[in-house]
Amino acid sequence: MTTIAIPQPQVQQPGRLTLLLRYLRRNKSLVFGLLILLFLISFTVFGLLTVDTKQAYPLSVRSKQPPSLKYPLGTDFFGRNLMAAMVVGLWQTAVIGLLAGGVGTLIGVVLGFISAYFGGLIDALIKGICQILTPIPAFLLQVVIAGSLDKRSVTIYTMAVVVLLLAWMGPTLVIRSQVLSMKERQFVSVAKLSGVGDVGIIFGEILPNLLPFIAAAFVNQVFVSLFASLYLSVLGLGPLREPLMGNLIWAAQGQSAFFNGWWWWPVFPALGLVLIFSSLALINMGLDELANPRVRRTE
Repeated sequence: MTTIAIPQPQVQQPGRLTLLLRYLRRNKSLVFGLLILLFLISFTVFGLLTVDTKQAYPLSVRSKQPPSLKYPLGTDFFGRNLMAAMVVGLWQTAVIGLLAGGVGTLIGVVLGFISAYFGGLIDALIKGICQILTPIPAFLLQVVIAGSLDKRSVTIYTMAVVVLLLAWMGPTLVIRSQVLSMKERQFVSVAKLSGVGDVGIIFGEILPNLLPFIAAAFVNQVFVSLFASLYLSVLGLGPLREPLMGNLIWAAQGQSAFFNGWWWWPVFPALGLVLIFSSLALINMGLDELANPRVRRTE
């Protein structure tokens, strides 16, 4: 008796875009964080194209004007259009966070790889420096450094450097621990037996698997850097001539804006900071879920 084989229908594998959309439906923290970030970027870009940024600085408009059609966010005591100040301030705040967080993460990735992969004396040296500096309160050290600078010469780039001085230790320890774990796994051992050199193993085997951890470390470091720049600005240790969010709040506090009825002056910069930190916190939670399989949701 002849058996007739019935061809099985081929199941079409979902594409990358479909898989991404499925994942984003599960990872609502990442989605909401990205939406808030998109709103902030759109606000800044649109503002830079439509608002006179010269009005972000003192004596450029009539002072103490409440929100209106002419000044949607009002003006402050010093004659700054808060709409223009917010646009410029968000841009400058982002520059500080991205510079300090990005360079700090890059240094941390390089040092973490070198420390964990090659080990020995260099590992002991890098680990020892991190262990010595980590217990020192970053807040106090940054305040001391920023306080010793000439206030007239402080710029957003100077502030980024002050924040960067301690921004590399966290990523270094995170990447070091992950590389120590990954270099003992089977796929690395197979690559070594196949004759793959150190460079090939680092860039071809370990680094691709570390990308979620590096992304999470970067977002977290940007968050920490922005927070550091905020409290330095609120303490009056930032670039006072620039309309950073912290500077606007510090100036509003100095002039007792709430007690004088100028509520819009501190409220809108504070709202901008809430949106920035909420966005980064949600994105960091989403990336942590991606990097750590134990906390991933299942369909």
